[in-house]
Amino acid sequence: MFAGTFHLRKHICLKIVYTTVITIFAQRKKMSSINDRQYTNGEITVFWKPSKCIHATTCFRELIEVFNPRKRPWVNMQGAPTERIKEVVDKCPTLAIYWKYNSDLTPEELAGTSPLGEEVTPADMAAQAKEEEAAGASISIMKNGPILVEGDFKVIGPEGNELKTMIMTSFCRCGHSRAQPYCDGTHRKVGFQG
Repeated sequence: MFAGTFHLRKHICLKIVYTTVITIFAQRKKMSSINDRQYTNGEITVFWKPSKCIHATTCFRELIEVFNPRKRPWVNMQGAPTERIKEVVDKCPTLAIYWKYNSDLTPEELAGTSPLGEEVTPADMAAQAKEEEAAGASISIMKNGPILVEGDFKVIGPEGNELKTMIMTSFCRCGHSRAQPYCDGTHRKVGFQG
């Protein structure tokens, strides 16, 4: 497991000090689709695949009226106009949430065949990930996306101050994020490959 500190120089140059093998989130990718959900406002449908969620928190930081992990269901499609929902959903760095016009839905999607069971929210997923990664940190390089770090780590700024304490965060690899050094989903808009 990872044991160390991320030192942030100007922009996104990361120095990673590690003691053992960096692990990749194989467990997260194995998650069943039983927790997948879809929500509609009659015009568009927003899909949520928790197994892809890296808890970048963009959705609820940007639009808490629609995406509120403290409520169930955690997505309220009546909380904002369709265009605003689309704008925020398009910022998801991993496509854990994405949208389609209802006129473009497949028959299965139209049927709304979300499995039955208690709804899982991003907070639930973060708690589960915290339990699974009780010690150390994992680093994943997302295809055509950010660097995902989860576990026990600190982010230290250029002046030596701790920037952010989280159990999970994503760092920009494309260099275009307006929230440097963190990912804001811009890599999709600029067509980042890597």
